[in-house]
Amino acid sequence: MKEKIDINTWIRKDHFKFFSAFEEPFFGVTVEVDCTATYEEAKEHQVSFFLLYLHKSLVAANQVEPFSYRIIEGEVWKYNSVNAAATINRPNGTFGFGYMDFYHDFEDFRTAANKEIEKVQASTGLIPSSSGENVIHYSALPWLNFTSLSHARNYAYQDSCPKISFGKLRDENGRKIMPVSIHVNHALMDGYNVAQFVDRYQDLLNKKEVNEYINLKLKT
Repeated sequence: MKEKIDINTWIRKDHFKFFSAFEEPFFGVTVEVDCTATYEEAKEHQVSFFLLYLHKSLVAANQVEPFSYRIIEGEVWKYNSVNAAATINRPNGTFGFGYMDFYHDFEDFRTAANKEIEKVQASTGLIPSSSGENVIHYSALPWLNFTSLSHARNYAYQDSCPKISFGKLRDENGRKIMPVSIHVNHALMDGYNVAQFVDRYQDLLNKKEVNEYINLKLKT
């Protein structure tokens, strides 16, 4: 489900018209997040650390409205929810793109995501799954402790999907620290909105009790 935003009455009217005329309207930042609690949570409950921090990033993105904006044929639309289009690494060193629906409950997300991962890893193509505009393009580079990152771009294609990349987890003074690169279309949001996402994401990473299914399992 999506609804069209009236650009003429939109508070970002001037910003949208200014930045949407750029050949490269995206801007990006790289931040570091503390994953200590989430890493411990994954180990304690024997779930994928990757899927847990990915799910929490989707929760955060779905709570910051501009991350649900997309430009379609020159018009701005707001989606009710955004999902994940993620790179899935294969044992042979290649990767494929996988599509993962967003579920508020981590157990539902994990179940569907694991099926998608198995499908991609059993395939040989680059794009075994299709997705719509209401996605965030995710990638994980667990081998690199990067401080900045750029993306391959086809400027002939009007792209407005946010791009979030996760780097290598490292130990620092007893904490688990991970770099996160965030690229977004400046016609749709500003640095303030990216900061909202980062703050919300860090808040979720700090909380072990964020996933209701884990609490339910502990009570049964």
